Amino acid sequence: QVQLVESGGGLVQAGDSLRVSCLASGRTLNRYSMGWFRQAAGKEREFVAAISEFGGLTYYADSVKGRFTITRDNAKNRVYLQMNSLKLEDTAVYYCAAKFGVVSTTLNRYDSWGQGTQVTVSS
Repeated sequence: QVQLVESGGGLVQAGDSLRVSCLASGRTLNRYSMGWFRQAAGKEREFVAAISEFGGLTYYADSVKGRFTITRDNAKNRVYLQMNSLKLEDTAVYYCAAKFGVVSTTLNRYDSWGQGTQVTVSS
């Protein structure tokens, strides 16, 4: 498995931008598809964005499409989620996840998870 550590969360105002980052270790990242998921208080964890092993394919939840961008830098073992035009409903703990091979938007296909980073959007 790959070890994942998220960073970059914080408190921002609605309309602001924020970038969260995920640092991977333990395995060669370019063999893993990566995903970002989030979990708001009292809700189930949900898919946000995913990217294939070399970044050629990306997928987004409808709720973030056009506002969020997932990218990766395999040389740095990092995956990023750039979040623009943040809304109150984007408030959640954001989790980075990895799965070996083909990219997926399905939560239970991912077998390595970070501890999460809190993103809070205020009005």
